[in-house]
Amino acid sequence: MANIFKFKPLLKQTIWGGERIVPFKRLECNMDQVGESWEISGVKGQETVVDGGPYDGLTTNELVATLRDRLLGRDNYLRYGDEFPLLIKFIDAAGDLSVQVHPDDATAMRHGRKRGKTEMWYVMDSEPSATLMVGLKRSITPDEYKALVANGTICDAISRYNVKEGDCFYIPSGRIHSIGAGCFLTEIQQTSDVTYRIYDFKRKDKDGNFRELHTAEAADAIDYQVQESYRTEYDRVKNEPAELVDCPYFRTALYDLDEPMTLDYSELDSFVILIGVCGEGTLTCDDGTSATLSAGHTLLLPATTGIVGVSGKVKFLETYIA
Repeated sequence: MANIFKFKPLLKQTIWGGERIVPFKRLECNMDQVGESWEISGVKGQETVVDGGPYDGLTTNELVATLRDRLLGRDNYLRYGDEFPLLIKFIDAAGDLSVQVHPDDATAMRHGRKRGKTEMWYVMDSEPSATLMVGLKRSITPDEYKALVANGTICDAISRYNVKEGDCFYIPSGRIHSIGAGCFLTEIQQTSDVTYRIYDFKRKDKDGNFRELHTAEAADAIDYQVQESYRTEYDRVKNEPAELVDCPYFRTALYDLDEPMTLDYSELDSFVILIGVCGEGTLTCDDGTSATLSAGHTLLLPATTGIVGVSGKVKFLETYIA
């Protein structure tokens, strides 16, 4: 089986959304305040749909149920069944996102959810003023956390970073975080939509209501350990993979190519997702199947994929589960 799958994106209008995603993806639509483009999603009720080819029109999870281990890989199919295990997003923040935290799997299940959420961010071409917050910068107790939320000073306890294209942050479950105004980034995460909102800058929604906070749930989910830095450091190399994240839920590398390269997936028991962040290239599989990978495009390669040649000047993220 040789297929390169494309999906129709799910565009999400948000109160903090910007105007970058539609032109970045070269879409013909007039939507404004698009905060997120869900590129590949198996979240129940919010699944992406295959765009073109012999499986055109199937939802992501219907594709998994049809192809099973041929799509996910044997171990991944045993682990996740007919639910696609990763959610891929582009995020454009014209305003600050809420301060939030995601539970780990055990905490989520205690609260009646299927699983928690671990994620990562890769920052693309953002505004010069762009910042984000990740991790506690000083030690606090759960009671101190609740007091800081109550008096509106919780942000004073979180590390803030100025960011630019190429920056990377790993957000394991339990790590408090917020995407700031001006950030444009790719997010890779577990298939889960569980978020505990900690602080929302006293904003109101379109109906004039404050959005719900989850202070107690978040207190139970936060990892209160303090680290010196939460930024992911990596070697910024060309024409070879730069490893960004290697965790139980996904493994992600960055490729910045200006010469042809061969990717060998023949021994990998996993699907592979390729996310274009800059430039344009051509993928050619060993059976002759080909596709264009360019900025704003996301492609899914099944676990049966062998050798893939990449040509052109293109920067992309590669992620899979192994």
